[in-house]
Amino acid sequence: MADPYQNNIYHQGGGDRYGTYGEGGGHDGYGYQADYSPQDEDAASDATEGHDEEDQMYEGEYQGIPHPDEMKAAQRAARAKDRSAGSAVSELEELAEQYEDIMEDCGHGRFQWTLFLVLGLALMADGVECFVVAFVLPSAEKDLCLSNAEKGMLGLVVFLSMMVGAFLWGGLADKVGRRRCLKVALGINCIFAFLSSFAQDYGFFLFFRLLSGIGIGGTVPIVYSYFSEFLQMDKRGEHLSWLCMFWMIGGIYASFTAWGIIPSYGWGLSMGTEFQFHSWRIFVLVAVLPAVASLIGLLFMPESPRFLLENAKHDEAWMILKRIHDTNWRAKGQPEKVFTVTHIKAPKTAEDEFIEIQSSTGTPVQRWAVRSLTLCKLVLRNMASLLSAELRLATLFMAVIWFCIAFSYYGLSVWFPDMIKHLQYEEYEAKVKMFHRERVENFHFNFSLENQIHIQGEYIRDKFISIEMKSVKFEDSLFEDCRFEDIRSTDTVFENCTIRSTVFYNTDLWEEKFIDCRMENATFEHNKHGCHLDTMRENDVLIYLVSFLGSLAVLPGNIISALFVEKVGRVKIIGGSMLISAGCSFLLFLSFSQAAIIVLQCLFCGVSAAAWNGIQVVTVELYPASKRATAFGLLNALCKLAAVLGSSIFASFVGVSKAIPILLSFSALVCGGLVALKLPDTRQKILH
Repeated sequence: MADPYQNNIYHQGGGDRYGTYGEGGGHDGYGYQADYSPQDEDAASDATEGHDEEDQMYEGEYQGIPHPDEMKAAQRAARAKDRSAGSAVSELEELAEQYEDIMEDCGHGRFQWTLFLVLGLALMADGVECFVVAFVLPSAEKDLCLSNAEKGMLGLVVFLSMMVGAFLWGGLADKVGRRRCLKVALGINCIFAFLSSFAQDYGFFLFFRLLSGIGIGGTVPIVYSYFSEFLQMDKRGEHLSWLCMFWMIGGIYASFTAWGIIPSYGWGLSMGTEFQFHSWRIFVLVAVLPAVASLIGLLFMPESPRFLLENAKHDEAWMILKRIHDTNWRAKGQPEKVFTVTHIKAPKTAEDEFIEIQSSTGTPVQRWAVRSLTLCKLVLRNMASLLSAELRLATLFMAVIWFCIAFSYYGLSVWFPDMIKHLQYEEYEAKVKMFHRERVENFHFNFSLENQIHIQGEYIRDKFISIEMKSVKFEDSLFEDCRFEDIRSTDTVFENCTIRSTVFYNTDLWEEKFIDCRMENATFEHNKHGCHLDTMRENDVLIYLVSFLGSLAVLPGNIISALFVEKVGRVKIIGGSMLISAGCSFLLFLSFSQAAIIVLQCLFCGVSAAAWNGIQVVTVELYPASKRATAFGLLNALCKLAAVLGSSIFASFVGVSKAIPILLSFSALVCGGLVALKLPDTRQKILH
């Protein structure tokens, strides 16, 4: 039996549809031509100063424990034996096994860690995007004069645009290329996020955030598909799980920077009343920095060699694989290791031939139209193939799991802070000061009024000068010969009042704040136009701190899933985490204090993180390379749809019912967890 270190050559027949790379040799497969035997390698290593510890004597040698390299060689031999003993192997299956062997030879090192950082920043940008609108709304609603309907639309458009982006870029990444699509998607996000920070009108701001979301929506399906194709089988689950941590870092970055920037109302500039650039706009600019950094890093990263091989671009793939090999082994102090792959077979599909034939005829416009139409057909055909007989069950299971966890996670992510705000509001309302039938004459109000209700009062020749009114209501009251000057108000209304011979000078008391009031000789002079930022800070800590703690709580779940995803298995991680998350949501029945809600939110987010990590790893492993990004994009789009439904439904029950959101979350998580236990174990599965 030939030594696997000496020569590991795949002999394959009939290759008219294959392209090959290499010089001479005449083999139909690809070969590893070792320069020396294992014994010679050890001797050379021992005689070299500064040799790497991998070349030292293996500690388990005296106990008869196989060297890891010997175990890998045995695994390769077993795969080769299975191929020779089994039935005919398809071209793509053969390519998958060959590619796995090449990645094992390239090793895991500096190249993968560099790519890990670049793609992690892209994933971080996606995490930031989910928080941006929520953080800027309290300021933007004042600055842009937003109604409740407009605020709801702004929050909704983020997830809808990300849903479109995931669907679009996921499909294109399997046909155009992972790196190319990711660069374009990040570029779109950077450009339109930048423009949105300067938009002075609600319509433009909404439009720019819509396009920004379409761009960033493509990052998640592309990033995981892209990175997985640079990992060998025994590293895949762990390092994909570590990559998930960047989404958490994005949430921490968003909440931390928002906390430090948005309350600093003095930051920014203004040019009259036409152009205002307040602190929340600075935060929008800072939030796009991870996407910019990732885009710059991608300029130095190559395309996925697996994608290139799937599309018969074997020459480019060989060069990239050689670069990975040389980068890793040089970093390990072994530059003498030579990339010994001489030939790589790659199938050339009929789809590629169709594009080539069409591109050689007609005008440039006609060629562009034909290519675009062909590309759309291929993407749609690829999506339809996810429901083919061999993938239908996997797609159905994954759709249920993605929907259930997203519905619960995003629904509760909105419900937790909204519930805390509601509890604070109830506590605030309980302290309201009531004034009945008060009569005030010739008095100068030079102090702020807050959380007060005045019923059937009479105010004669009074002055309200340079004060703030917050949560103040005047009902069935009379104002006669009064003067309101330099007034700033929040949640202040006059209802069924009589206002006689009264002057309003430089106030923000508009018609909307006078409900069924009788105006008799009332004068409004130099009324404040537009909207103005509310500089009250009492809710800043709540908004940012709750999000910060929720993002930070994901850290333990990420670490646990990364350490145990290979040992315990993806299926048990997903199913167990979702069932435990269901238990966490059910515990909300026991207490509704603010502290208890924050603690349970942290616990829920931490446990859910492990489930998210497992789901994303399994999604990568269940689908072949030609459909991987498409499937991930479709499932991620479904995830965003579930997020829209969950956040809308759960928010509507705040202050109405506590039981319904809890039961909905519990039921969805239990359903998803039980379905997850039916998934196949993909730990030892080669990426096809």
